[in-house]
Amino acid sequence: MTEFAELHRAAEPLLLPNAWDHASAMALAAEGFRAVGTTSLGVAAAAGLPDGAAATRDETLRLARSLGPAPFLLSVDAEGGFAEDPDEVGEFARELAAAGAVGVNLEDGLGPVGRHAAKIAAVKAAAPDLFVNARTDTHWLGDGEGTLHRLDAYAEAGADGVFVPGLTDPAEIAALVRHLGDIPLNILYSPTGPTGPTGPTVPHLTDLGVRRVSLGSLLYRRALGAALETLADIRAGRSPRGTAPSYADVDALAQRCDPVHSAGR
Repeated sequence: MTEFAELHRAAEPLLLPNAWDHASAMALAAEGFRAVGTTSLGVAAAAGLPDGAAATRDETLRLARSLGPAPFLLSVDAEGGFAEDPDEVGEFARELAAAGAVGVNLEDGLGPVGRHAAKIAAVKAAAPDLFVNARTDTHWLGDGEGTLHRLDAYAEAGADGVFVPGLTDPAEIAALVRHLGDIPLNILYSPTGPTGPTGPTVPHLTDLGVRRVSLGSLLYRRALGAALETLADIRAGRSPRGTAPSYADVDALAQRCDPVHSAGR
């Protein structure tokens, strides 16, 4: 079992923050996170491209190559693999692994179950040590119908873990954990909104048996929100709220990664 896979079996679930560029990833690692993921929305938006449209293959691979040598375990959000052909998805996974990534997130977008299962199998054939987190969008884009069927098919195809964003009901989460058995369940953290909580807290998800909690695009969206709030304060003659790293601190994050840190992974 790889080190990244072992993090899904630890006493506490893997809390995976998601970066959108080199500096954000290094800042998260500096906070002590052993593993960092990427967010497809953040990568796409930063490049001025649409998310979920298979438009950011090059940007995603470029970021993986930038972060691969860094002193943390990298998991890459690869949308649906940036291709419909399973062999092409497998080749992209091989490139990610060669760049230093240890995990990949593949989403089905409610497409054909068989096609997504074939993509997962192709990835495991091309990069056997890459942790495949198979995502189904039944709760995010649909009403949850077919979740178990899809996850069972993806597990049979070789997925190392499964991801069900949009699932927030504690009873349903607990039932899914029981159904999956040894297969780690990943849930997207859903923060409290204007009308109250929309999903369980991390401690509650821990009690429910969830093995991985992702933040998705939340940090990127919060960063944009903080920038706009800062601008609003300045425009209104107020001192900006919150904190900001210094110029020197941010500049230090841009230092070239030491490839030595990636040896042996």
